Amino acid sequence: MAEFADLRDAVRDLVSDGATVALEGFTHLIPTAAAHEIIRQRRRDLTLVRMTPDLVYDQLIGAGCARKLIFSWGGNPGVGSLHRFRDAIQRGWPRPLEIEEHSHAGMANRYAAGASGLPFAVLRGYAGTDLARVTSTIAFLDCPFTGERLAAVPALNPDVTVIHAQRADRHGNVQLWGLLGVQKEAVLAARRSLVTVEEVVDELIPLPGAIVLPHWVIDAVAIAPGGARPSYAQGYYERDNDAYAAWDAVGRDRDSFSRWLDSLQAEEVSR
Repeated sequence: MAEFADLRDAVRDLVSDGATVALEGFTHLIPTAAAHEIIRQRRRDLTLVRMTPDLVYDQLIGAGCARKLIFSWGGNPGVGSLHRFRDAIQRGWPRPLEIEEHSHAGMANRYAAGASGLPFAVLRGYAGTDLARVTSTIAFLDCPFTGERLAAVPALNPDVTVIHAQRADRHGNVQLWGLLGVQKEAVLAARRSLVTVEEVVDELIPLPGAIVLPHWVIDAVAIAPGGARPSYAQGYYERDNDAYAAWDAVGRDRDSFSRWLDSLQAEEVSR
């Protein structure tokens, strides 16, 4: 049952060292404020899960929070590489990073299997690629009915899933709309969940294409206006393209990143 909490308290209670943590949002509604709070609380040895790791995962990796990354694509959308991610892979800074790489379809099906209480998912995919050679969580099987060769991937069940949404009502039911990814499946697959929202309202007004996550599948709701920036929240603010471009220079250089990290940690003192 959803409880309203301060973001700092929610992260402290739900995200522990060594946990498997999914922070989902596809270009839109990325839970940046929650990711920054995880960094401030200096969580370590996390297995980070995300279909499309971008700036927030570059920051978490550079801050030394991550031991492993389970993902399907990583980059700074429209700009280029994630340099803290690359530094961890190529040079082990600030610590070595283990990776488990899948396709988008593979990751989406893994979340769906986890949400459905199934041990694995079956899909047409990975044929003709080398991913199965380097990723132990990809297997192949023959359909018992048609004999078709199919790929199988294990379910994803994060210890905690974190998402951002536009609003919640006072009971803790959460509504999100616009360009969506696998937020619903990631929450339903997780053992616990945290949702940050732009605002709390008396009533959730139905909108075309909107998803409502009922309060009984959510552990904590934290009010965090602007909590998706520099990504966007449809109906609230636009994507800050300049911030994505500016991150390239910050993330590219260890000293520049360290100064950014110091400034983020300093916000903890001033809050």
